Amino acid sequence: MRYEFCIIGGGIVGLATARALLRARPGASLVVLEKEAALGLHQTGRNSGVIHSGIYYAPGSLKALLCAEGMLRTKQYCRSHGIAFEERGKLIVATSPLEVERLAKLEARASINGIAAEALSPADIAKHEPDIVGLRGLLVPSAAIVDYKQVLEALAQDIRQAGAEIRFGVAPTSIREEAGGVTIDTSDGSVQAGQLVACAGLQSDRVARLAGLDIDFAIVPFRGEYYRLAPRRDNLVRAMIYPVPDPGLPFLGIHLTPIIDGGISVGPNAVLGLAREGYVKGQFSLGDMAEMARFPGFWRTLGNNLGSGLEEMANSLLRRRYLAACRKYCPGLEIEDLTPMPAGIRAQAVKRDGTMVQDFLFIEAGRMLHVCNAPSPAATSALPIGERIAKRVLSPEHAPA
Repeated sequence: MRYEFCIIGGGIVGLATARALLRARPGASLVVLEKEAALGLHQTGRNSGVIHSGIYYAPGSLKALLCAEGMLRTKQYCRSHGIAFEERGKLIVATSPLEVERLAKLEARASINGIAAEALSPADIAKHEPDIVGLRGLLVPSAAIVDYKQVLEALAQDIRQAGAEIRFGVAPTSIREEAGGVTIDTSDGSVQAGQLVACAGLQSDRVARLAGLDIDFAIVPFRGEYYRLAPRRDNLVRAMIYPVPDPGLPFLGIHLTPIIDGGISVGPNAVLGLAREGYVKGQFSLGDMAEMARFPGFWRTLGNNLGSGLEEMANSLLRRRYLAACRKYCPGLEIEDLTPMPAGIRAQAVKRDGTMVQDFLFIEAGRMLHVCNAPSPAATSALPIGERIAKRVLSPEHAPA
């Protein structure tokens, strides 16, 4: 089968890219290859459901630029497709003098990034959120919540209506670029395409190697464990409540997030995943762990983040420690308030020197473009990411000979 475009990966970035390509090239033949039997089984369907504002990200970075645009575009897309979202706002709460200093830097960054934010005193915090305490707060009114699975399904409907095909249960086994295009051998036969975009998430490094790319990174999975507050706490907060993040870590810390269909989630923490797709606690893959152990960057990352890693592991093993992290800003929570909720896995690209890739990472090679790192806020930013990828794929230097 021959297509003009092939997308590997049916997550939100993959489908947003497919939509952008079809809008730029109406009538083009396009296929999405998704190895699972349904959409949204990995990162897209296992996140906090937040439409981020972009307050955290370094000015000028792709994260900052794409998130600011993505927030507006995601809300616009939801309105046009009848998808519910709620602008609850995000309240970042400092609970120590060090966090107050860090919060002041975040406030300055918000100003640089053009994000409206309001500094709150302890009394202001109590006025906005009576059950939350802190030495200082920063309220970002534009942050919102949504069900990204609904956004994903809408994108799938869009691209199908534009003539695209989504094939489920199809995983690539080899990829080779040839004179006339790219051949993707799969678990269900071969696919030929003029150009390939790989948005493979947790498998992005493996797919890049299948394509013969010489890469200097590997995906290290971090398991994010969530709880859901007991029903009696469903109205505990209106806004999303976040701690002040540690600038040395790529994760935002354990937060309280209202869920669009009701209730409040708590989390995630960030512990090393023992399997790339190990959503069940304790799930272990010998193959995945052996592959990580052979990669020098894995050990360097562990060494660089040993203290925080041990703390996250302790929070995972001991629910009371997890609770203690929440009670810094929400002291009224009790242990019985934390009820089980499905976990997620973050695909974190790590370089050979142990550095965690903080921004989006794209690798272009001939007729291929690989999305190798798409961390949060990738879901928020998916529409502009897709358009950026489509623009690169359709640029003259990528045009088939």
